[in-house]
Amino acid sequence: MTGILDEQERTLAFAEIALGQIKSLRQTAIPRNYEIWYVYATGYNSALNKVINETLARNGRLTEADLDQLHDTYLSQVRTTDRIDQVGARVIGEIDDVMALITDALEMAVNFNESLVGASHTLGLAKDRAQVKLVIESLVKSTREVHDTNKALEERLHCSKSEVSNLQQSLEAIRAESLTDPLTALGNRKYFDRALVGAIQAAVNASEPLSLLMLDIDHFKSFNDNYGHLTGDQVLRLVGQSLKQTIKGQDITARYGGEEFAVVLPNTSLRQALTVADHLRRAVMSKELKKKSTGEILGRVTISIGVSMLQAGDDMDSLIGRADACLYAAKRNGRNRVICEVDPEYSAEITQIQVA
Repeated sequence: MTGILDEQERTLAFAEIALGQIKSLRQTAIPRNYEIWYVYATGYNSALNKVINETLARNGRLTEADLDQLHDTYLSQVRTTDRIDQVGARVIGEIDDVMALITDALEMAVNFNESLVGASHTLGLAKDRAQVKLVIESLVKSTREVHDTNKALEERLHCSKSEVSNLQQSLEAIRAESLTDPLTALGNRKYFDRALVGAIQAAVNASEPLSLLMLDIDHFKSFNDNYGHLTGDQVLRLVGQSLKQTIKGQDITARYGGEEFAVVLPNTSLRQALTVADHLRRAVMSKELKKKSTGEILGRVTISIGVSMLQAGDDMDSLIGRADACLYAAKRNGRNRVICEVDPEYSAEITQIQVA
């Protein structure tokens, strides 16, 4: 009992802190704001707390745009494991309900069989029509009960089939979400690793070329340092949007990690990949970055890109390694440019790595 009271006091303390923050910052006490400040009070989401503290230190307040972005980025995604548990519980519930009905149907079948045996014996001993009539009426009643039970089981199984189909779709949606980066809506690192392994195998089997782009946002740290992590998130979204608008068809896009992204280009030669990379670089640079909370123009974002093409004996690591080395060469040579593995800058980068 003491543990329950302690937990109650602790959660109420978090609630008081959340409401105190809402009052002191003159915000509306809507569920979104309460959730943000309650999670802030618990301290469980360090990334959320860090962004809030930085924004308050810099601006002294959180605008509606800030609060929307905080909630979308850090709180709106229900944990995948929790959602899987919920679906799993519903599946188990469905199985339990169906098994209970099947058990009832089996029990009814056993009773009906016993009724038939008893009726057969009774009929053999019957001496008049009245006794035969009683046996028949008993059999009719038992048959009706079996029919009703089977009918209920049939209807329940039909409903269960529909429910399981819906749960299957829910699991598919959860699976897709588990492979998606919530900030940019691109594939995440797990998705990228799976997709690249499959793309390499397909390219080898079909004897087709395969190219890889590894790209990184230039001076990303300065966006976070100068304008805060919310603006940094906006930069990531901008690049993600450019990728989705530029890369189409069978090509694969993903957020590789941090401010680094990757694009897999099946059936694409190195020369073609260079064209795609430069088109992407220009698409990102063409977009103007605007701070949501103030409308302030923050300038333009640029990216550096490294390009490699699948070679005989390559695996995922070697292909990524060469693209990464090209990316570092692009960074060292002025940024906002594309370098591939046949460029002299790449050779110089490899020589420097080997010397180091």
